[in-house]
Amino acid sequence: MKPMSDTVTTVEKKTPEKPEAFSARPVRSNGREREVEVEAEPVGPPKTVIREYFESAVVTVIMALFGMTFIVQAVKVPTASMENTITVGDHLLVNKFIFAPGPTFPLLPQREINRADIIVFKYPGNPNDPERDKQEDNIPFKVNYVKRVIGLPGDTVEVKGLKVYVNGQPLPEHIMVVENVNDKGPLKIIEDTPRQGNELYDVYYLKDRVEEARLGHDRVEVDFHYAVGGKPFKVPANSYFVMDSRAWGFVPRELVIGRAMFVYWSYDETKPFNSPLDFFTNTRWNRTGTMVK
Repeated sequence: MKPMSDTVTTVEKKTPEKPEAFSARPVRSNGREREVEVEAEPVGPPKTVIREYFESAVVTVIMALFGMTFIVQAVKVPTASMENTITVGDHLLVNKFIFAPGPTFPLLPQREINRADIIVFKYPGNPNDPERDKQEDNIPFKVNYVKRVIGLPGDTVEVKGLKVYVNGQPLPEHIMVVENVNDKGPLKIIEDTPRQGNELYDVYYLKDRVEEARLGHDRVEVDFHYAVGGKPFKVPANSYFVMDSRAWGFVPRELVIGRAMFVYWSYDETKPFNSPLDFFTNTRWNRTGTMVK
């Protein structure tokens, strides 16, 4: 009889492996992100310093040309026709966008030209003085002029003595009596008449002109060709009547560049320039940043 064996046969159960959990992004079991190797994109040759400067310069030039064409423009005042509102040697920034031709949009800073606006425009020429138009500093359609808008299209304008009438009503202008000390320097104010509440801007008359007007004499200056001598002038369609020191005429709408905004630099041309330091001493720092109005 065989002895019973102490050997016990056991069956090992194999524990099924748990399926790997789905992860929306590669993470370790501790929750930290795993490092993922990403195939690097091919890189071209490195840019040289010259190339970087060249690209920056091209972008700057393009932005400057865009701004000068559609937004702002810098102009210099060469004559004393707008003294003392604008002084010889003033350098102005002109807002070209505000009077941009075509339809206006409510969200954009555009509007029509209003009375009393100071505008910059291309000089259209003066048929009453053709010889003057031949001079280098007064070439038609090339030289920029700066004047104040007095009459709008369809208005009737007339100048009588010290008063300007638009559609039969006097303009509310504040009169200043002045003397001309220097052709390139500011006018010297010798009398500041009391200002009324509705006077929007100043006009400057020479002392002898004011004295004649107060005596009842209506003197007509040589440069007066429109709206004087008892002959009111009607502003043509798509044009604006502009004046400076009580003279000038009308400007077609297509020649208007924009509205004068402010003086970004002013240089006193009455003073000599002998050294680079004169640039600082001759600069009118008190006019820098002043608004034109």
